Amino acid sequence: MGDCDETIRELEAFLDHELSDDARTSIRSHLDGCPDCLQTFDFQAELKTVIARKCREEEMPPGLLSRIEHCLQADLDGDGAIG
Repeated sequence: MGDCDETIRELEAFLDHELSDDARTSIRSHLDGCPDCLQTFDFQAELKTVIARKCREEEMPPGLLSRIEHCLQADLDGDGAIG
């Protein structure tokens, strides 16, 4: 995975362990040689950690789940409106 754009697109799946071993090895190799992609990876990994910690420690604000569901449904319907 020598291409930075492709590596960045796959980071979420990489962080979630959703890639094949070969793809993970390829991304890890790219990250080892590309400081810019490694910086992006570090940021996304830290963000994922912070969000997970907040989700465990704090109660969800009232209405947030319904707003998220509404946004997801709008995306599925092709509306894309956030509201």
